[in-house]
Amino acid sequence: MKLHELKSPSGANKRTKRIGRGIGSGHGKTSTKGHKGQKARSGGGVRPGFEGGQMPLQRRIPKRGFTNIFGTRYAIVNVKDLNVFSDGTEVTPEVLKENGIIKSINDGVKVLGDGVLERKLILKVHKVSKQAAEKVTALGGRVEVI
Repeated sequence: MKLHELKSPSGANKRTKRIGRGIGSGHGKTSTKGHKGQKARSGGGVRPGFEGGQMPLQRRIPKRGFTNIFGTRYAIVNVKDLNVFSDGTEVTPEVLKENGIIKSINDGVKVLGDGVLERKLILKVHKVSKQAAEKVTALGGRVEVI
């Protein structure tokens, strides 16, 4: 099969409904809008979520939760993700971002102890869990909190 032989299966492409093109078309006169009323008018209709004056769903449902505007959000990295670096590498938030391990630094980077570390690294991050710090120092690495 070649590119010029490709063809859509029958029934895949539906023709658009052409409205306001005479009585014979079946979509003439009122152009499928019925007779009068708000939805028949030009620019007529109601906004999304409007329920005819009834209290809308998004206002009936109670609000839940709380967002702390002063909270700090850390980018999380596990010890097993650091095995991509070679021995003796200095791992900083910028290096982690360049290598695609984290998407954004947010308010800082925290290293957690999930997985096995196989490299001797120098960690320079904002927070480190106890377990992660032990795994880094056990291999002769170093942890610096910035």
